[in-house]
Amino acid sequence: MRIATYNVNSIRSRQARILDWMVREDVDVAALQEIKCTEAQFPFEAFEAAGYEVVLHGLNQWNGVAIASRIPITDVEIGFAGQPGFSKEGGDDLPIEARAIGATVNGIRIWSLYVPNGRALGDPHLDYKLDWFAHLAGATSDWMAAHPDEPIALMGDFNVAPFDIDNGDPALIPGLSTHVSEPERAAFHALEAIGLTDVVRPLVPEGLFTYWDYKQLRFPRNEGMRIDFILGSHAFADKVVAAQIHRNERKGDGPSDHVPVTVDLELEGADDDDDRPMIF
Repeated sequence: MRIATYNVNSIRSRQARILDWMVREDVDVAALQEIKCTEAQFPFEAFEAAGYEVVLHGLNQWNGVAIASRIPITDVEIGFAGQPGFSKEGGDDLPIEARAIGATVNGIRIWSLYVPNGRALGDPHLDYKLDWFAHLAGATSDWMAAHPDEPIALMGDFNVAPFDIDNGDPALIPGLSTHVSEPERAAFHALEAIGLTDVVRPLVPEGLFTYWDYKQLRFPRNEGMRIDFILGSHAFADKVVAAQIHRNERKGDGPSDHVPVTVDLELEGADDDDDRPMIF
């Protein structure tokens, strides 16, 4: 079973490109972020024609998350328990943004997550980001305690480069910039402290990035960041046999500023005759 996380930066702008990649790479389940559309605007027919069922949470032209799967989807959940809201004006009863959707596929609990950006040190959006992380950790910890033997994966754009090796953008300086600040890194590591593991890092070369800003030739200079992750419980990590960061998807016409990340799972009872093409 191959699952992916992909910040697509507008599904309507890149529908053909995304589906071509998913079919070509034989992706069974994809967690998508920044779909930037409502449910009425999502290209369901194209995904269905390619063999994918889609569940999504999209409210407007901002944010938005989805899960696309060739395997039946059950137990869909919009947002997680305690998910905080945000408004520039502040106040009570803040609107909840379209940043989290969970579902179960083939016995695996999958979350597609788009963590708030944070914007700048000292900005209220950074406080929102840290609060969002804290509630995500709490909700995930509670779920894992209630389902200790069931695999779970948090997948998506975490908007944090947790280690210095994950940041190649010279404009981002630890202590002075978001994405690389100590509070944000601590919030990311708090997810590891509850029992989640970055299942991709041990299986790919060091120093690979998943995001490059469109400006100032960041991609040709390889001045990017690794901010897209698949964090899995022990029950999930034990099933992971391969991983890949698909850097070439940043090339060509009209790419997202992120590239997809995939992991392959070996599931009990799965057909041993895997006809997936070998990659050299």
